[in-house]
Amino acid sequence: MDGLFPVVAHIGEVLASDPVGGRYHRLLIDAPSLSASVRPGQFCHLLCPGVYLRRPMSVWRAGPGEPLGFLFRVAGEGTAALAALRPGQALDAMGPVGRGFTLDPGWRRILILARGVGLATLSLLALRAAAQGIAVTAVLSAREPADLMQAAFTGDLSMDVHAVFDSDGSSAPDAVGALLQGDIAARRPDAVFTCGSDRLLRLLQAIAGREEIPGEAAIEQRMGCALGLCFSCVRRIVTADGPRDLRVCREGPVFDLQAIEAW
Repeated sequence: MDGLFPVVAHIGEVLASDPVGGRYHRLLIDAPSLSASVRPGQFCHLLCPGVYLRRPMSVWRAGPGEPLGFLFRVAGEGTAALAALRPGQALDAMGPVGRGFTLDPGWRRILILARGVGLATLSLLALRAAAQGIAVTAVLSAREPADLMQAAFTGDLSMDVHAVFDSDGSSAPDAVGALLQGDIAARRPDAVFTCGSDRLLRLLQAIAGREEIPGEAAIEQRMGCALGLCFSCVRRIVTADGPRDLRVCREGPVFDLQAIEAW
């Protein structure tokens, strides 16, 4: 992304704030101009009440005339402060930040592999694809069924979903690999996407590489400024000029699947 970083601070009103399952939380914000400008895979930098540093948060729901939505796991002081917000309160959201996913309207099918809160990052991509008539196959991985959030992922749109879990062993790499290879053989996708697990990223990278299917991955990384200034979120990425340490917030968080080097 060359030139000025197109990020603006928006003050939105909280419309809804409630738990989802046992470990996650949903926020819906009235921020019309920001919501309309977000692309799938981009994120916002949220000001947490009473906490010094902002928190980068993938956008779960967005679009013209739609509330801006975030779906996240409450894991520390910052996310706890966000979860404590109540309807009517204000939220300072800076964004949209980063490079989003590619979605070609000429595609017929995409395959998504998501783990944990990676479901939130990939949900908007799946919804936009389904709304354009692109078939979506999603493999959703979670620790146990209570953590899956399938309804939060698919919304009201029809998708082919395969759920895999740690609790029954179906999320093991060999099992997921066999599932992916079988689905690709039966209904070859035009592109593949992943987020939420470095282990699953490596798995999809290997399979898509062998099958010569293009893909992208959104990388989760600790960030300081989220504006490309502090260089705290670099990741080794293969470019036309060779491997480089690129900023996940600035050049990502979405990268070509085959360009991401092992962590």
